[in-house]
Amino acid sequence: MFNQLFERPHAIQHQLNGPLLEQRLRYLAHCAQQGAARTTLRKIAYYQLIIIEYLNLTAEGTITPAQIETAAQRWSHRQPKPPEMKGTHSPVSKARFIRDATQWLCFLERLQLSIAPLHPFETTVSEFAHYMREQRGLSEETISCRCNVIKNFLNKVCERPEQLAHLTIRQIDTALVERINQGGYSRRTIQTQASSLRAFFKFAERQAWCQPGLAQAIRAPRVFHHETLPFSPTWEEVQRLLATVEGNQPVDIRDRAILLLLAVYGMRSGEVRQLRLDNIDWQRELIQLQRVKQGQSQQFPLVAIVGEAIVRYLKEVRPHCLQRELFLTLRAPLRPLGKSAIFQIVNRRLLPLGIAIKHHGPHSLRHACATRLINQGISLKEIGDQLGHRDLETTRIYAKVDLKSLRQVADFNLGGLL
Repeated sequence: MFNQLFERPHAIQHQLNGPLLEQRLRYLAHCAQQGAARTTLRKIAYYQLIIIEYLNLTAEGTITPAQIETAAQRWSHRQPKPPEMKGTHSPVSKARFIRDATQWLCFLERLQLSIAPLHPFETTVSEFAHYMREQRGLSEETISCRCNVIKNFLNKVCERPEQLAHLTIRQIDTALVERINQGGYSRRTIQTQASSLRAFFKFAERQAWCQPGLAQAIRAPRVFHHETLPFSPTWEEVQRLLATVEGNQPVDIRDRAILLLLAVYGMRSGEVRQLRLDNIDWQRELIQLQRVKQGQSQQFPLVAIVGEAIVRYLKEVRPHCLQRELFLTLRAPLRPLGKSAIFQIVNRRLLPLGIAIKHHGPHSLRHACATRLINQGISLKEIGDQLGHRDLETTRIYAKVDLKSLRQVADFNLGGLL
């Protein structure tokens, strides 16, 4: 390993003679497997010996983040500084020490992390989550959203789980009204939150955690059927968006494949993140995805332009590694995209275009896909199947933005009918 990273014999020998050789080599091999560049591996190897010295690291024992912080402070202000570190800014040097030490010790399972205090309602919400998962069969996405709503809400109206027994519908109503008047939440959002609260309090009543009748008494603001229009760019604006990823930079090549999946298939961001290499059948030209809400698997024909974008990403950008997810970060350590990554990809490219839509995230491309299919005369049932809707009413909302049909009605010559 060191022969590949260093050229000078004395540098190689210095690494070989250093302490904790096996632990250092094991971590370097792991970083190389994650796609770290040679220069990055060389820097990590250099810092490993510094970390050992300044933390007095031995073969056993754990290290706390506070110890790393103290050692990093001493390292960044050392005097005199070695020639190879001349001009290095102290804060940068300190940050590098902390980052490398933390990641290495985590890999070795020797970082002693302080245990964050449990949320006051952690046990309560966990039991509700177990019920939704095992008894209701809800998706992890829905369970996570509902649990977050419940935790945040209970924090506002209760201090301890025991107070659930004395909670009144007046307190619940007051909290919901405050979210509209002071929190800036839309009526649609409050309606969704009220639905989560009703589900929770039904469960809580069965567990005798609260007074009976709370769930039935919860009221949400009225939202008229198809009250709001979906926020979506036109298909011409989608083409402008795709034009921003026509470059040869790795980020453009990867983002083009992601944007096409969102716009052409109307995928949810979570469905794009969960795509795996095995989900594409190149011989039969099929793409398979796991619906994040229903949990069902669906197959679609692999559209040529999408397939070409994915092939280019696989050949030119995505490194060979053990990760099976299709889309990975561009920098080591290589890992699947995080929850907010797809939003950031779409948002940073949509905003500069100045498109007059309220939301500039990946869901706007899902709306654009549905509206385009409506305008092409595709049936609501077929569109619902493509988008993974359980209820046809969910798809019907897009029919009211069928602008081409509306224009045809507006231009129709009524002639002698009037």
